[in-house]
Amino acid sequence: MINIISHKWYNMDAYDCIVTKLEVREFSDQNSVSSEIRLKILEAARLTGSSLNTQPWRFIVIQNKDNLMKLSNDSTSGKWISGANFAIIVLTNPYFRFHLIDAGKVVQNMQLAAWNYGVGSALFTGIEEDRVRKDFSIPIDYKPVIVVGFGYPRKKIDGKTKKKNRLTMHELVSFEEYGKS
Repeated sequence: MINIISHKWYNMDAYDCIVTKLEVREFSDQNSVSSEIRLKILEAARLTGSSLNTQPWRFIVIQNKDNLMKLSNDSTSGKWISGANFAIIVLTNPYFRFHLIDAGKVVQNMQLAAWNYGVGSALFTGIEEDRVRKDFSIPIDYKPVIVVGFGYPRKKIDGKTKKKNRLTMHELVSFEEYGKS
């Protein structure tokens, strides 16, 4: 078991979490994420701001290996989820205009909270909606929009030294008008 208190990434600065976070789709089967950390991830989700405070989301936590396999089979792009320690299906109410933006915000907060404790994660949106609805009893007024898998990374990851393949600031940022450096 990983001792969370002595884990080198415990209690990272928010900026460090953003700069070092990597997508993880291969999880250790040796270490289980504690219920305390799972609750912190869910609390980070609960406290996320939303458009007009609508909180258009609901969450289904999937922990059982058979259900993780079912979720994998109900996916077009998330077969890897079967190896996660747990997953969260993010449901949103499409009645609310900004439900997808709010879903993105809530997932980002969950992933950063997890990374703060050394827990890796990745998401997918390739969901076979009818099958997921049936398999996880999702009511018609909610839509399954994102699935996030969590677990300790199988391989050692040093997000502080691994370079991300990102465009430069010069390529991304304009001032006052597009294309003006």
